[in-house]
Amino acid sequence: MFLGVVFIAGSLMFAVQSGTTIPEAVTNIEEVSPENTYKVTSIEIPEDLNFAGEAVPMDDPEVMERVDREFLVNTYWQSNALLLMKRANKYFPIIEPILAKNGIPDDFKYLAVAESGLQNVVSPAGATGFWQIMRATGKEYGLEVNTNVDERYHIEKSTEVACRYLKKYKQKFGNWTLAAASYNAGAGAINKYLGVQKVNTYYNLLLGQETGRYVFRIMAIKEILSHPEKYGFEISEEDMYKAIPSFTVDIDVPVSNFADFASEYEINYKILKRHNPWLREPHLNNNSRKKYTLEIPKKGYYTID
Repeated sequence: MFLGVVFIAGSLMFAVQSGTTIPEAVTNIEEVSPENTYKVTSIEIPEDLNFAGEAVPMDDPEVMERVDREFLVNTYWQSNALLLMKRANKYFPIIEPILAKNGIPDDFKYLAVAESGLQNVVSPAGATGFWQIMRATGKEYGLEVNTNVDERYHIEKSTEVACRYLKKYKQKFGNWTLAAASYNAGAGAINKYLGVQKVNTYYNLLLGQETGRYVFRIMAIKEILSHPEKYGFEISEEDMYKAIPSFTVDIDVPVSNFADFASEYEINYKILKRHNPWLREPHLNNNSRKKYTLEIPKKGYYTID
């Protein structure tokens, strides 16, 4: 059965090739101009598709079906794609130099997009922040994680941890694709699957749905965010989210009330937390007199009552 979708003066009309009677009010298809017709088409896959410089086996039909799925899903989920573009403009300038400094391919910034949508979210399993770091992993790699402070929410520090993890498993598995897969499924699971299935590449592994889609989803997001106009997105620079200029303040003493602390810099608690999401409570214990660096927005960018 053929299903065509046409928009007429803000109303959605379905033209169905069947015996179904179409209401008289929406049968005048001749009035529809081409520029008002919404078309859903297949997506042309780039011929040089790769992840971190590692080529995708595009002559494998099973692989290409998985690639195609991610391009279709992520292209036609337009609202989500637009939000990712807006957030990327704000957060990629923070992530990119940290990846470069650590020798991690730039493509891995799209892994953060796939993991969290560049939001400080918490998964059902407890993975937290942009890079979805588990509590034990964060502590293992030196992050402070407790009810008072949780540095998994600290974009710079959590990006550093992600770099260390990825570099470690690139050395173990020999390529960036399997390092990325291990980030999602765990290095132990990937190592086990490689041994049981007697293969040595991500593309030859039979994996669960989430990890099986993972690298393909990252590649699709990379392509769409890198060439939005190619996939039908029109977004101007003025529509992008932007970082608010800020300065830093070091503290090495307890803070009894961050609302009072914020008011000293002519901001409120909400804005202080927006710039320092790793502060998890409205006070800081800091009995050890550890030095913390807080980001404070410059004046004039927020409306404060």
